[in-house]
Amino acid sequence: MSAPLLEVEHLSMRFEGLVAVDDLSFTAEERAITAIIGPNGAGKTTVFNCLTGFYRSTAGSMILHRDGRRFRLDRMAGYRIARDAGVARTFQNIRLFLGMTLLENLMVAQHEALMRASMFSVAGLFGLAPYRRAERAAKDKARDWLDRLGLLDSADLVAGALSYGDRRRLEIARAMCTGPALLCLDEPAAGLNPRETETLNELLLAIRDEHRIGLLLIEHDMKVVMGISDRILVLDYGKKIAEGTAEETQRDPAVIRAYLGEPEREEAGS
Repeated sequence: MSAPLLEVEHLSMRFEGLVAVDDLSFTAEERAITAIIGPNGAGKTTVFNCLTGFYRSTAGSMILHRDGRRFRLDRMAGYRIARDAGVARTFQNIRLFLGMTLLENLMVAQHEALMRASMFSVAGLFGLAPYRRAERAAKDKARDWLDRLGLLDSADLVAGALSYGDRRRLEIARAMCTGPALLCLDEPAAGLNPRETETLNELLLAIRDEHRIGLLLIEHDMKVVMGISDRILVLDYGKKIAEGTAEETQRDPAVIRAYLGEPEREEAGS
């Protein structure tokens, strides 16, 4: 049996007296959508921040397996987590370059590969063949993603002209242009209407099935979580309280208590 794509063991993150993540262990598989859910303040985004290098975890290990290599994310700088380990991320607040065109936004995501092909400007400056090939491949990849989103005819429009739902999908496409092994999505359905949410679900399932990568999903829309997740991890006050399939987590008493609270007991004799 092959190793999981991501192994998180005994992860903890403390901010002085506050324990945001408390001894968390879980795995995420390749070609699977793993959702991390929980009430507000449960530590979900903190887990993402540790995985992607925004925070240096207090304790524990995070290991990503890619192309036969083993990456200790907890010991790597953030730019290397993205570049070498192949961990890409979207944010709860969309971070597109709204004044740039759709095509330019997807080209920017491939900047690292283009810089290597240009030998850090030399080949690009003189228009040498290796750089021209890399630039053509980058444009082809960007156009392919725009075509998948149904936005190819809008390639030269600025991103700020898009609807909110299309901006969400463009940000995911931009992350995919980096060629990730693991895609971390922070509330991708936030602010979407039902039609946009359904379109998003179709995109995420297609990414899972066609690109064979792992997806980590933070989401408050339970219809999305239960509809597309292969496995669900439930946090409360930084601790894992449940893990399993959608059906298993929906029935778990600890999950029900975390979301709905303890039922009030009737007074004796009432």
